[in-house]
Amino acid sequence: MAERKPIRRALVSVYDKDRLVELGRALASAGIEIISTGSTAKTLQGAGIKVTEVSDYTGFPEIMGGRVKTLHPKIHSGILADQNNPEHLQAIGDLDIAPFDLVVINLYPFLETISSGAAYAECIEQIDIGGPSMLRGAAKNHGSVAVVAKVAQYDQLFAAIKAGGTTFDERRSFALDVFRTTAEYDLAIASWLGAQISMESPDWFGLIFTRESSLRYGENPHQEASIYRGGPAGIVSAVQSHGKEMSFNNYTDADAAWRAALDHTEPCVAIIKHANPCGVAIGSDIATAYLAAHACDPVSAFGGVVAANRRVTVAMAQALSQVFTEVVIAPEYESAALEILMRKPSIRILTCPNVDISPLEIRPVSGGVLVQSTDKINASGDELSNWIQVSGDKLSKEVMADLHFAWRAVRAVKSNAILLAKDGAAVGIGMGQVNRVDSAKLSIDRAGVRAIGSVAASDAFFPFADGLEILIKGGVIAVVQPGGSVRDEEVIAAAKEAGIAMFFTGTRHFSHA
Repeated sequence: MAERKPIRRALVSVYDKDRLVELGRALASAGIEIISTGSTAKTLQGAGIKVTEVSDYTGFPEIMGGRVKTLHPKIHSGILADQNNPEHLQAIGDLDIAPFDLVVINLYPFLETISSGAAYAECIEQIDIGGPSMLRGAAKNHGSVAVVAKVAQYDQLFAAIKAGGTTFDERRSFALDVFRTTAEYDLAIASWLGAQISMESPDWFGLIFTRESSLRYGENPHQEASIYRGGPAGIVSAVQSHGKEMSFNNYTDADAAWRAALDHTEPCVAIIKHANPCGVAIGSDIATAYLAAHACDPVSAFGGVVAANRRVTVAMAQALSQVFTEVVIAPEYESAALEILMRKPSIRILTCPNVDISPLEIRPVSGGVLVQSTDKINASGDELSNWIQVSGDKLSKEVMADLHFAWRAVRAVKSNAILLAKDGAAVGIGMGQVNRVDSAKLSIDRAGVRAIGSVAASDAFFPFADGLEILIKGGVIAVVQPGGSVRDEEVIAAAKEAGIAMFFTGTRHFSHA
């Protein structure tokens, strides 16, 4: 059995008073002397627990509204003294300083304060100085001192007290958590302060990621993988209520599907296979949208990932349950719809109430990361009123609505992207090709006869007229694209000759990876 070091003396100073009295009683019942500060001491004393206030111990009062209270040699010497070093013990003994065996501290709520939109001066006041100093000192000296930084660790501490003290492994584990806590705290401060100085792309940034779970494997069985939580909320925060464990590929496809569905304000369903859509549609209700999305490419939808941007209804669940689906993700589900879906033992059911799209995209490259603002459908070129018609006659509201839908939907398709749409649904998608001609051919081939009378969206301009000509021959009646090619006039001439309408947006939605 590991040797336990008794706890004789504790320093307690906490902002979060949750379970504080319970902590104080556990310490007092074990005969542990408690040194404490300000409001922490008053709370403990109010519960009848014997406490020595820090100012009485140091002989120095709290000043400047509490900015200086624990920054004193008698406190830090007691924390930092190596109790296995006779010279350290003699040094503090000569000064009538007793060592601490336990330090319990949690920090001012800086992150919560800035998240609340508080004024600058109030945020500055919530930058804790003494707390991190004492935590880091105790964590460094974990050979002698146990340090607890979170209320969630109290039960582990209580168990150690009952067992007669802390082991080295317990103290080292506590210390590790402290350094992680202070690192995250300092990162939040540095990131916030940097944003106050410059709203432009930061010259320094960091994120903290915490492992949520290990995965069976990565993209392939020989690759190890885990999923980590960090940054803005997203599908990592989704709650899985049914089905097999999520895989690496399930997560990547679910993320792509969820984002594709969120690109639309109307009820929308996106079906993703290998990070690309094999169906996207909007509808008057979510069940209608699902049926239209599935009709785009039923073969590829088999084993796909389905995302809905509305509550999954019984009608959608009934249709979905007829198709083998790996994952379904939505903001909520009707209870009866859940019952229907849960009859399928393998389908993974995710609930993700967060519908915000992260403002940043971060992609790792060897030696670093690429960071860009997220490609959201909110540029001026995404609005119909700002499109420039360069060929063809005026179109009906219905055809214009299909063009607008196609333009929003093509963002989710990997380059070179061509998406054909009709009646608010994709009917043919060409993606992941190394030239736009092949993507145009693929979209027409997949649409078949549905290409006749459809509209097309291209995520980037046509560098030559050949890609557009393939769409025209396939039966497309209108096209929307960014424009901007040096051969735009050649492309416009082909559209005019065919008598089709073509619009330039001036905005590109190219997705390279």
